[in-house]
Amino acid sequence: MEFVPVIGLEIHAQLKTRTKIFCNCSTGFGAPPNTHVCPVCLGMPGVLPVLNKKVVEYAIKMGIATHCRINPESRFARKNYFYPDLPKGYQISQYELPICEAGHIDIDLEETRKRIGITRIHMEEDAGKLIHDPDRPVSQVDLNRTGVPLIEIVSEPDMRSPEEAGAYLRKLHSVLRYLRICDGNMEEGSFRCDANISIMPKGSDTFGTRTELKNLNSFKHVEKALHYEILRQQEVIEDGGAIVQETRLWNPDRGVTTSMRGKEEAHDYRYFPDPDLLPLVVDEEWVSEIRETLPELPDEKSQRFVDALGLPPYDAGVLTASRELADYFEDCVKDFSQPKTVSNWVMGSLLGLLNAEGKSIEGSPVSAADLAGLLKLIDEGTISGKIAKTVFEEMAKTGKTSGQIVEEKGLVQVSDVSAIADIADAILENNPGQVEEYRGGKTKLMGFFVGQVMKETRGKANPKVVNEVLRKKLGG
Repeated sequence: MEFVPVIGLEIHAQLKTRTKIFCNCSTGFGAPPNTHVCPVCLGMPGVLPVLNKKVVEYAIKMGIATHCRINPESRFARKNYFYPDLPKGYQISQYELPICEAGHIDIDLEETRKRIGITRIHMEEDAGKLIHDPDRPVSQVDLNRTGVPLIEIVSEPDMRSPEEAGAYLRKLHSVLRYLRICDGNMEEGSFRCDANISIMPKGSDTFGTRTELKNLNSFKHVEKALHYEILRQQEVIEDGGAIVQETRLWNPDRGVTTSMRGKEEAHDYRYFPDPDLLPLVVDEEWVSEIRETLPELPDEKSQRFVDALGLPPYDAGVLTASRELADYFEDCVKDFSQPKTVSNWVMGSLLGLLNAEGKSIEGSPVSAADLAGLLKLIDEGTISGKIAKTVFEEMAKTGKTSGQIVEEKGLVQVSDVSAIADIADAILENNPGQVEEYRGGKTKLMGFFVGQVMKETRGKANPKVVNEVLRKKLGG
């Protein structure tokens, strides 16, 4: 029997506010345990939460960016459960009336585009963190994260493969970073994902029993965990068993999911409106003001790169994956107005270097202005494309400009026709057999002759001039 996966994602994004959602404690990461706390986020008796306006603004921004309806009235609710990192015994979240609903984003899959529905986006506070002692049966509680503002983005179950889930996750991550409302750091927990996965027989429209996957702290882990869980569920059904609705943990070291607990339903949390917080009323004027502050988002920027700069859609997609990379590309194009050439270098040499060194574009050792300077030297014929690769590597190592490196190392390209002709004469004289074969129709030997000239000039000869000189001398 063939099965079709049904996948929905729940994404928690920590908002980049200076203070927590209901108090003035810092949201800074890495402080000593239990130092960014106060009576409000510790749930002391008699304290009252006060909503951070910036959290609401950021939630609305994300709602607009994902084509959601911004509800004029939303409510905070208490989500009741007991866990040691939850000091109040409940989490303040939104349930029946979230701030944003019924949105979507589009994802690109090879040659196709697919729309993924977004059920809701709601605001909530984060819980604390348990630190488990590896040597003793003891866990310590750090409540610095308690009350840190989150938005939860809940998708429709519209994804039908782990690859679609990965594309959706990356797209949302990109939008959040474009808006600059979340830093997207998965290692620090500011961008977290839970996946709901079930399978159904091909041709059916009835969803199967789903499991929830947790501990997915990278894009690759999300895809790998979903692949494993799809196969596991298929094997259970094919062996005559039934899928149990449960929460499972992904173990990246073993490459398997393991059962954690039975899956809770909404009624298990006993949601009810928080009596300490009034309904949140958002007027259209405020929404319009926020809409005016939105930057150009990935899809819009990508289309502009195609329409206005003539880039292929693939290039535009890669370059707009992050706002910082798109800015770097555009800064380079301002100084060197050949977009496709810039794109080739950014996507090739630059991203290759950054990936090898584990750096982001913000940490690039070669600035956009310096890369543009290098490309100008190639365009002017001062250096060859081959020499430029060496110069680029030296720029990354030393921080020097291309001009400084070319001057210091004497790398100026040789374009003098007479000088190249003399070298070509010597090479042809020393290789009479190859010359005879070339003239006999083995024209692929041109590459051999060009290579010999380049070798003799230590790569400095202008390849275009070399080819022209050799063709004349070889009679074709």
